Amino acid sequence: MNEEDKTNEQTEKTRKRINLKNLRFSFEGGFDKLQSSIPVLIITCVAAFILMALVCVAVFFTNVKGAEKVLVPNVTGKKWDEALIEMQVKELYPKINLRYSNTPGDEGMVLEQDPQPDTIVKGYSRVNLVISRGVVIDAVGSYIGKNISEVEMSLQTLFAGQTKPLITLDTPSYIPDASDAGTILEQDPPEGSKISEPITVKLVVSRGPNYENTRRPYVIGQSINDLLQTIARTKIVFDINSHTATDQEKPGTVVSQEQIADEYIPNYTRVTVEMAMPDSGNSDNVYGIFQTKLSDYPYPVPMKLDAYPAEGTSYTIISFNHPGGNLTIPYEVPRGTTLVLSVADKVEARKLAE
Repeated sequence: MNEEDKTNEQTEKTRKRINLKNLRFSFEGGFDKLQSSIPVLIITCVAAFILMALVCVAVFFTNVKGAEKVLVPNVTGKKWDEALIEMQVKELYPKINLRYSNTPGDEGMVLEQDPQPDTIVKGYSRVNLVISRGVVIDAVGSYIGKNISEVEMSLQTLFAGQTKPLITLDTPSYIPDASDAGTILEQDPPEGSKISEPITVKLVVSRGPNYENTRRPYVIGQSINDLLQTIARTKIVFDINSHTATDQEKPGTVVSQEQIADEYIPNYTRVTVEMAMPDSGNSDNVYGIFQTKLSDYPYPVPMKLDAYPAEGTSYTIISFNHPGGNLTIPYEVPRGTTLVLSVADKVEARKLAE
């Protein structure tokens, strides 16, 4: 290697050392600058977060403020289409509920509103409107030939929830008739009469064929079950008294009855009888008289006395017809049995046999 090549090689090495120093200096300087900029970056991020939070809060309160407030118009008593137009003008949204009314001719009319008129609310709020579907019926139905109890129940169901029903039944007039007791014979106003306002319907009702007579009963010596069968099959009302049987009396039997001169007596005549009951003591069965006071009915109505033992299946002691007033029924049931009296399938009285 000549002198010139050595000189060039030395120069190249010197240049590389200078470049390496410059690179090291550049990296160290950049890192120093980055370290000095960290507080600035943190402050910038915090400021950006605060700015975004302020923007979000501003948007939230802008939305909460919502639409302008408006005055709720009075649409009660107006037709539904007029009411909807008024709600639209005020930028309110109606919620429709339909209901039958008591007044003929008000179909489609606004009966109620909520919020009430002149209430201040936000625009686009919802207003509840109750609109009439009209009356349930617009003419008197046909009641002749039907049982009055069925008609009363039907009208109660038809006008349930209404403060003033369109049809009210007057106190019926009862007359003897060959029809079954409770059958409607006449009505006023007649079927098909138009209803323009609440009306009262007058009815003439059958008492049943109560002109028939019944042979006077003889029940002395009958057991409790025998007397129950007599009560169920005859049209006689027995007023039953009882006492604990003496040594000369057979427990659980009728020992005396009211004396009746005539062989035939009107249906549902009351006859007093006396029963000698066993001393229940500590026995499993209880003997007694189920007694209660009922309303006086214009005609005999169906009744039944059911037994619900503390253990086991319930059963019916007796089914019969009765005109109301004082009612007495003999029984022999397991101790702890609940006795339930139903009149026309409605519970009227109950008693625990113990």
